[in-house]
Amino acid sequence: MGSAYDMNGFLAAYDKVMAKWPAEREAVTVATPFGTAYVNACGPLDGPPVVLLPGGGGATSASWYAQVAELARTHRVFAVDLVGCAGRGTEAGDRHPRAVADLVDWLGAVLDGLGLERVDLGGHSYGGWIALHYALRARARVHRLFLLDPTTSFSGFKAEYLLHALPLLLRPTPRRARAFLTWETGGVPLDPDWLRLQEAAAGFPSVSKPVTGPRPAPDALRGLNMPVLLLLAGNSRTCDTYRVAARADALLPRVETVVLPDVSHHALPQSAPAELGRRLTEFLCR
Repeated sequence: MGSAYDMNGFLAAYDKVMAKWPAEREAVTVATPFGTAYVNACGPLDGPPVVLLPGGGGATSASWYAQVAELARTHRVFAVDLVGCAGRGTEAGDRHPRAVADLVDWLGAVLDGLGLERVDLGGHSYGGWIALHYALRARARVHRLFLLDPTTSFSGFKAEYLLHALPLLLRPTPRRARAFLTWETGGVPLDPDWLRLQEAAAGFPSVSKPVTGPRPAPDALRGLNMPVLLLLAGNSRTCDTYRVAARADALLPRVETVVLPDVSHHALPQSAPAELGRRLTEFLCR
C-alpha cells in the first residue's frame, strides 16, 4: 500500500459511519480464493439471512446504515465490503478477480464461509450488478433478489455521467470525490459522516481494479424465475431511469419495479426515503 494514502483517516471515517449501525453489530472475516472478505453482521442469529452488497469505489458496507436497523428486526443481516474496492478489513489474496465468473466464485465463497445455504440477496449500484450476475449463475442459493438502482444491468451509463466521473477515475482525490457527489446528487444535503468516508476512500489502495463486463443477456434475464424487487432513483444521473424500468419489466418474469422520487443514485442507500424502507421490508417479509 502506498505510503501517501491516509489509511488511518479512512478507518476512522469508516468506524464513524459504522457507529450508526445497531449496537449489537459484529464484524466477521471470511476466507475466499481472492483474499479475506470483511462482513458486518447484525440481527437475530436465527433470522432468515439477507446479504447486502454496496456500490463500488468508496461506498463500503457501512453505507447501509439507514436501512439495517429495520431489516435486522426480522432478518440476520450480512453486509459485505466488495472485493477490489475500499473496505474496513478486506485483505487481498494471491488471486485477483478478473471476470464476472470470479465475482460469482468470490460471493459463493463468502456465503460458504458464513454458513449460508440460501439467502435473500440485494445490492446497490455496482453491488446490484454483482448480485444480479450471482442470482443468474447460482439460482438455487438465492431466494429473493432486490436491486437498488443497479448500474450496467439493464442499460448503460449516461455519457454526461461518465464525463463528470472521469476526473475522479483518473486521479481520485477527496476534493474530486466531493465535487462529483455534489453534482450527481444535485447539491442536496448529505450525511457529513458518510461524505467524509467517500472522501477518505478516494485513492484507496487496491491490487486489482473492480471487474466490469457486459450487461446480462436478455435470454438469461427472461429465465430468472425468482421474485425481484427493482428500486430505481427517480433523479439518477447515472442511467436513464425509465429506460431501465421498461427493459427490466420486459425481461424479468417476476419483477416489481418502483421508481423512488426525489432521490439520486449516489444518495442511496444512506439517504432513506420512507418508501424505500417500506418496499424493501414488505418484499423481504412476504
